[in-house]
Formats: sequence, structure tokens, C-alpha cells
Amino acid sequence: MTVKSNHVTIKGIKDGLVFLMDDQCDFEDLLEELRYKLEHSHQNILTGPIIHVDIKLGARAVDEEQKESIMDIMKQKGNLLVRSIESPDTEPEPEAVQSVTTMTGIVRSGQVLHLDGHLLFMGDVNPGGIVTCTGHIYIMGALRGMAHAGYGGNEEAIIAASYFAPTQLRISEVISRPPDEWESREAGMEFAYLQDGKMQIDKLSNFVRLSRDFNVFKGV
Repeated sequence: MTVKSNHVTIKGIKDGLVFLMDDQCDFEDLLEELRYKLEHSHQNILTGPIIHVDIKLGARAVDEEQKESIMDIMKQKGNLLVRSIESPDTEPEPEAVQSVTTMTGIVRSGQVLHLDGHLLFMGDVNPGGIVTCTGHIYIMGALRGMAHAGYGGNEEAIIAASYFAPTQLRISEVISRPPDEWESREAGMEFAYLQDGKMQIDKLSNFVRLSRDFNVFKGV
């Protein structure tokens, strides 16, 4: 199969990679080349530590289904985490939401993901994987590894996950290892926060009530 090499340009930046997409070619040709380059031409970027990726679509306007097609290809590579997709139809985020970074992928054993600010992670954190950030951590997936929120001293940070079965939790300087009974209980949607300097675990359904009582949403 012959694939043109001018539809997708991959450039390194200080904190990751930028994927520059041709905005004039047919969209299916763009996807074909993206898939080909990730599978054949750029194997050297698919091993090792997690790499943050910004996708720039130029003047090409895309709908949600087309964005999802791009994300499906990127998700096949476990160490590539997409943090932004820029296109003409991308609306500016309100100032209050700009501090929340959304990423997708899988944090595998031995990989470390660190972020300044709040993190919304769409994917799983496997055993042996580590996620740390200075703000809150929201994981729309399974947390089976280690999570450290409030890195640097923010005691109001929280850690939440759709499937809550971490090997270790840390908020600011407070460390909590899951009790033995966690191994036998059915893991579910829960979150961790600090109350009076101690780690507390509660059901995600109580998120809003506790945010009002203990101000755990401060800074979001």
C-alpha cells in the first residue's frame, strides 16, 4: 500500500508532540495516513514514557463523529495522550474551565502522568501506573494504580474515578493505602478527599453534598 506523506506532519515540542493535519485532502485519506504513520513510520514514538499530543486540523471543520474517528486511531497507541484537538468549530472554553485538562488513553504499568492543574482523564490507570497533578483528578474509567492529587500542597484536591480500586492514594502530603477489606469489596464509583487532615472515601453520588459541606470543589 502506498500512502502519501504530506497529509500528516508530526513535530516535537517542549512537552509533547503536535500532529499537523492537511485541511485540504479527503478526510478518509487523512485517517489512512494517520493510521499508517502510527503503525509503520513512527514506531519510535510509540514506546517509552507517556507523550502528550496536540492535534491541529487547520481550516478543516469536523463534526463529533469525525473527531471520534481520529481519537479511535490515537487510542490504539497506549503512550499517546491527546490533550487537545484544534479546529475552526472549537469553541473557546470559559475561563473557569480552562484549568481542567482533558486527556484520553491508558496509563500502563511503569508509566507516570504528571500535570499542572486539574485533570479529567478518559481511560484507565492500570496497576503500576501513576497519575499526579497539582489539582483534582477525575478518572472516567478504572483507577487501579496510584493517584496523587494536590501535588505541591493543595489539601482541597480530590481523587474521583468511575471504578475506584487504587493501589495507593495521596492528597497533598497525606498518604492512604487501601485497607485489606478493599480487596474483597465490590469497587465502584467513589472519590477520596481530606477532612480534618485525614483521607476519607465516599460514594461518588455524595460528591455534590460534600462539595458544599467541605468545599472540595474550590478552584474548579
